[in-house]
Amino acid sequence: MPLAIYVLGLSIFCLGTTEFMISGLLPELAHDFSVSIPTAALLISGFALAVALGGPPLTLAFLRIRQKTALVGLLVLFNVGQLLGALAPSYGVLMAARVITALSVGAFFGIGAVVAVNLAGEHRHAKAIAIMFGGLTVANIVGVPFGAFIGQHWGWRASFWIVAGLASVSLAAVIALVPASRRPASVQVEAELLPFKRPAMWSALLTTALSQAALFAVFSYIAPILTEMAGFSAAAVPPLLVLFGVGTLAGSTIGGRFADRHLSLNLYIGLLALALIIALLPVALHSTAPAIAGVFAFGVVAFAINPALQTQVMRVAAEAPTLASTVNISAFNIGNTLGPWLGGVAISAGYGYEAPEFLAAGLALASCAAAFLTTRLSGARNHHGSQPDRWALDGAMKE
Repeated sequence: MPLAIYVLGLSIFCLGTTEFMISGLLPELAHDFSVSIPTAALLISGFALAVALGGPPLTLAFLRIRQKTALVGLLVLFNVGQLLGALAPSYGVLMAARVITALSVGAFFGIGAVVAVNLAGEHRHAKAIAIMFGGLTVANIVGVPFGAFIGQHWGWRASFWIVAGLASVSLAAVIALVPASRRPASVQVEAELLPFKRPAMWSALLTTALSQAALFAVFSYIAPILTEMAGFSAAAVPPLLVLFGVGTLAGSTIGGRFADRHLSLNLYIGLLALALIIALLPVALHSTAPAIAGVFAFGVVAFAINPALQTQVMRVAAEAPTLASTVNISAFNIGNTLGPWLGGVAISAGYGYEAPEFLAAGLALASCAAAFLTTRLSGARNHHGSQPDRWALDGAMKE
């Protein structure tokens, strides 16, 4: 794989660390700004909402310029937000900084994915996406715990400064190593909007949103699930989260290799396995060894589908995938927001910490049904000759 794809993965590592490390810094942030923990947690929700709403219009704006220039501009915007956050004198300024930072995330994912698959060459698109999205996996394994550790020992601002420094390195690497592309021949806004007239696009986006809602309906409450249901001590939770992170890395690697040849099968098997593993968690958590195995398996199946989710959307929009790729990142974030809310509603209703698991299993099954519908809708369209069922990126998106 070209080195530039790994550079994009480093950029995603920085973006992902910033998005999720706030969860480990909530007590420090709440104390410094004299707000409640739930109010501090809105910094997470605000970020996700800004990613979901800001990415698509920013991507459309960047259709007028070279893809490499767009990536550089987005990383500069990210660093501006990150530095503003490190210097924020108030909660309101920090929230504004989080929104500025988040605006770059969705568009960078979307444009970066198109660049990555074009650099990878034929038959290696899902693997390229897996490498790039692997930066997000490593962020969960290393970046988020390290950010929390730094914040606890040297203050939360130090975590922001370190990520800003890494993002600066990533920016320099993108400038040096990502190949320059030719200027677009014309503004392709209409072409980028065309895939959204197809029912298959919306079912593909629904697949993504439901699958992520299933993941986060459980993962958002993993700490109390492990302590209250499985009887682990609070000190055992971080190592178990690292184990979950190792599982996500393994799953992303496996999914990236499998999805290039068997995209639909990857989604069907992965989503059914996700539903099964989540449904079995309440049983596994009664014993130590099965609980540990269940946490690892949960990580594997939850992330094995991610390369296929992004690839599916880009395949449906093969002739104009940039905006579709970004909107799919919005779908990821909608699921990230919807899952914890639904899980919290079930817990608050008095059903206990088993409720999110069964709810999530149902969401995973619904996502599998949406993936099957996408395949059928895409197949019907291909049968009528609208678009061959193959990648057209290398030809259609050359700039």
